[in-house]
Amino acid sequence: MTRPVGTATRGTTNPNRLRRMDRWIAAVHGPALRRSERPLAVDLGYGAAPWTTLELLRRLRTADPRCEVIGIEIDPARVTAAEPYVREGLSFRHGGFEIPVQPAVSLIRAANVLRQYDEGAVDSVWARLRSRLAPEGLLVEGTCDEIGRRHVWVALGPEGPRTVTFAARLGSLDRPSDLAERLPKALIHRNVPGEPVHAFLRDFDRAWASAAPYAALSARQRWIRAVRDLGADWPLRDDHRRWRQGEVTVEWSALAPRSI
Repeated sequence: MTRPVGTATRGTTNPNRLRRMDRWIAAVHGPALRRSERPLAVDLGYGAAPWTTLELLRRLRTADPRCEVIGIEIDPARVTAAEPYVREGLSFRHGGFEIPVQPAVSLIRAANVLRQYDEGAVDSVWARLRSRLAPEGLLVEGTCDEIGRRHVWVALGPEGPRTVTFAARLGSLDRPSDLAERLPKALIHRNVPGEPVHAFLRDFDRAWASAAPYAALSARQRWIRAVRDLGADWPLRDDHRRWRQGEVTVEWSALAPRSI
């Protein structure tokens, strides 16, 4: 057997940790899943317990009841521990970035997997994972805190990165730049003056400050107003239906590191 590609994560996992990412995937990628002949998803690096993999299956099936999910872990002990949770449409497999699954998949979710790698490894990992996508497939790679209050992810198609999404539980957010600590590996070291992601978060904080009067209505209304103002200068890819969820999605090209 070929040795899996990659190294084991810490394995930290909590129920509902990835709910914001899953909710976005089901809403945004749902039409592509329904068009797929076999909507097959991979949860890469699910950790010491398979809670988030079970949740991914449940949430994807709100978009398409035919969805299947395969959890992949590089640590064989974690695969063994997950076996009692196997059910119709849900299985677990030993593997890594090579994605030992056939055929090509409709979705790869890789959450909190690349934080331990060097920034220079990101492009090659992305390329390897993208090569395993079906023509309408999607790779979602990002990072969140331990209980899923703050989350930032990149969405990539077979052709490359498309968007960056920022998501938060708004009641716990002091300012949008608090999300900087959860930037994916491709961006987290680029939150410095002169880089686009730094300028974006700076402008987001300014829009948030200007929207302070809306906090009297709710944190959600303040977020919606700030995002609407932010859209005057930044290419946003969503609308108030997603903003109401405490999200905003920006074109990757606007935030990509200058050296890429």
